[in-house]
Amino acid sequence: MTEDPKAAGARPETQVRIGQGPHGRREVLVKVLWIGVWLVFLSSPVGDLAGGRHTPAGTVAGAIGLAAFVVAYLALVFRQMGQPFSPRAVASLLAVLAVLAPVLMYCLGLRWSGLFVYLSVACGATLPLRAACWAIPGCGLVMYLVGLRWGAYAVDDLLPLVVLIGFAMVGVGQLVRTTVELRKARATVAQLAANEERLRLARDLHDLLGHSLSLITLKSELAGRMLPGQPDKAAQQVADIEQVSRQALVDVREAVTGYRRPRLAVELAGTQVALTAAGVAAEIPAEPDLAGVPGEAESALAWALREAVTNVVRHSGADRCAVRLARRQTLDGPILELVVEDNGSGGGSGGFGNGLTGLTERLEKAGGTLEAGRVKHGFRLVARVPAAPAGDIGSGA
Repeated sequence: MTEDPKAAGARPETQVRIGQGPHGRREVLVKVLWIGVWLVFLSSPVGDLAGGRHTPAGTVAGAIGLAAFVVAYLALVFRQMGQPFSPRAVASLLAVLAVLAPVLMYCLGLRWSGLFVYLSVACGATLPLRAACWAIPGCGLVMYLVGLRWGAYAVDDLLPLVVLIGFAMVGVGQLVRTTVELRKARATVAQLAANEERLRLARDLHDLLGHSLSLITLKSELAGRMLPGQPDKAAQQVADIEQVSRQALVDVREAVTGYRRPRLAVELAGTQVALTAAGVAAEIPAEPDLAGVPGEAESALAWALREAVTNVVRHSGADRCAVRLARRQTLDGPILELVVEDNGSGGGSGGFGNGLTGLTERLEKAGGTLEAGRVKHGFRLVARVPAAPAGDIGSGA
């Protein structure tokens, strides 16, 4: 099912993008709330400061240390979700957290042990996988050792949470990195698809306009020679030019929209007209039997015939051209073979130009092959395509 473009375009407005910085106030608010929910573990340190259990100097020092800890944590985690700090800045902020958490807990009591939860989260969210696997258990160990000052086993209940939530953030970090890589891969695939579409369009326009313009040029020359003494025949040639021009316009529009699929029978009829108009004696087979031939294979063979005839008219200088179409049985299954042979020069050295290169790509996509080159008395093009659907190939071997 095709996705609605409007719906696709609206998606960024209704979802927070993982692995990207916030865009707009709404996304900033959502990410702040998502991070702020986890500040619930600060309730114990704040309550401890508000309870008056410490000296005024200790309360002020604790408040300053807690504020510095929260600022460093929020800056580190919030930026890491969008536009990460440099490794040096990350290491500096983690060092601030790693110093403040044990110092505050050691000096002010067990109610500050929740700071190690944030330290573990920061390690899991910002450090590489291997470093995080060492740092998170290290956070738990340091918390346990500092807790011994206030009594053995005082932090046993919090220790599993510190380790588990740290590794949970490692999983979230991996998810973010995977999402970013998938987004990049999707952009690459889209670029490749666009490039392939441009190549397809270039091949279509070359094949369509090369054939049609060659025929228009030829008929224009004939009309010019007939005009002084045979105005009626010249008028017929001009009418043919108009018809070919209109058909070329239709073909170009269809090719641009991606719906064009030439039919082999139509191309055979057009071949007879084009060769006769060029003064080339033509040998054309009867209407072919295309039962069971895939549409893509027939289309590729029709393009091959069109390109071959265009080359005969424009480049070969031939006065005879034979077109043969036959079914053959091979070890890989039945094939349909098209042979176009003329007695001309072949238009040069016989190397593949843009037309034959594009034609080779078309045939390969349909599972076929192309052979073209000089023969003893002219030039020959042989195109072969499967004469049965892909699932049936080889059934007759």
